[in-house]
Amino acid sequence: MLVEPAGPLNVGSVARLCANFQVGELRLVAPRCDHLGAEARLMAVHAEAVLERARSFPTLAAAVADCARVVATSGRVEPEGVPLSGPEEALGWLQPALLDPASQGALVFGREDRGLTNQELLQAGRVLRLNSAEAYASLNLSHAVAICLHGLQQPLPAPADTAEPCPRGELEAALADAEELLLEVGFLHPHTAEARLGKVRALLQRAQVRSPEVALLRGMVRQLRWATQRRSP
Repeated sequence: MLVEPAGPLNVGSVARLCANFQVGELRLVAPRCDHLGAEARLMAVHAEAVLERARSFPTLAAAVADCARVVATSGRVEPEGVPLSGPEEALGWLQPALLDPASQGALVFGREDRGLTNQELLQAGRVLRLNSAEAYASLNLSHAVAICLHGLQQPLPAPADTAEPCPRGELEAALADAEELLLEVGFLHPHTAEARLGKVRALLQRAQVRSPEVALLRGMVRQLRWATQRRSP
């Protein structure tokens, strides 16, 4: 999954890598280039079909809504508020979702010039940093994709917790419900809501909440909203 890719040559190269490593689908989030243009097709070589099947989404949240296990990549040494995982741990956690047809996983790469924002990183269950030099940590987009996809082909340690997290769309819907209620009761304010809710999102990500737990949270929020509205004059 590529977020706002700007270089058609990079997109074409990634399409070729998808074919090399049998990746079923390439998703593009608000692409800033023509992924079906001549330059992209030039680099895709025999993987033009991957480009033609690629799906575009307006936001990262929409692109990962059906994904339970999401690994985002970052070249920063210490993204603010986001714990980093090494390749073996992050890819080992993602691998079961790619091997199970009933599951859905995503590997997310950011913009060529500035990567992913902290808010975007918080939409992932794991944040992967490759073992590049701290003095110059950022890799070319297609090189980073190649390293990660090759890593996913290797035998990796099974994650300690094998229970399936809820799909991202369920968690984001629950957070939207909670944000609306917390704004109504004054716990959140419009100018600080995003930052404070980001901490809640990070907490739930670390907990790896399941679908029944998210349903419980949504039920609590809805009951609280009903109670506050009932008591309003």
